[in-house]
Amino acid sequence: MKAVITVVGRDSIGIIAGVSAECAKYGVNINEITQSVLSDYFVMIMIVDIDGLIGDFSAFVDAMEAHGKSRRLEIHVMHENIFDVMHEI
Repeated sequence: MKAVITVVGRDSIGIIAGVSAECAKYGVNINEITQSVLSDYFVMIMIVDIDGLIGDFSAFVDAMEAHGKSRRLEIHVMHENIFDVMHEI
């Protein structure tokens, strides 16, 4: 199974490293990543594999959001099932 992670906030050193470290703590593997800096804003989208997830998915979501708040970033994690349903025609 996969999840989509989005990260938005003011650009600063170590954003990717911090988000990646949080993923690693939970056994989440990053499959794809794209990031850009628009003016002073950092924007990133990640596709991650959650098959090896350690613990509960909601705990991972909470940890990612908490990490974001600690860095003044908005981090959202969406399970692929929810993403797929939202984008069905």
